[in-house]
Amino acid sequence: MKARKKEFLEKIAAHQQLINKICHIYRNNTEDKEDLFQEIVYQLWRSYPSWRQESKFSTWMYRIGLNTALASFRQKKIDYTTMPDIPEGQSEAAEEGIPLDNLYDAIDLLPVAEKTIVTLYLEEMSYAEIGNIIGISENYVGVKINRIKAKLKKNIKTKEL
Repeated sequence: MKARKKEFLEKIAAHQQLINKICHIYRNNTEDKEDLFQEIVYQLWRSYPSWRQESKFSTWMYRIGLNTALASFRQKKIDYTTMPDIPEGQSEAAEEGIPLDNLYDAIDLLPVAEKTIVTLYLEEMSYAEIGNIIGISENYVGVKINRIKAKLKKNIKTKEL
């Protein structure tokens, strides 16, 4: 039991940023982020014995974290008013000269599921990884990302008017 706990804690420490990003996406104040972080770690610990190592730990962790965040999001009906912290170097919008505030505002208008997909995409995850986390096919991820990009462009143009 001690070895399993130590292994788990090492994996959590190595991938803590993933949990932080999920918390930042789905919560808008520090206290709620901390609560969600604890709930995700708890759910990961509960699920850890059933992890079959068929996927990378980070992919499995994202899936558990997102499911936990979405479940608590639906239960609490939290007012989602903040934007995820998207690193500028990974943002196509930044490369195209679109101010990040405009990108954040455009993402804020998306439904929660689409926010999740675009966040994973901006984390430079492959379509296969995103599909595995979200539970959709790799091809459908591509379709969804193209649709989301179109919505973001429309939302940005609307804001600029």
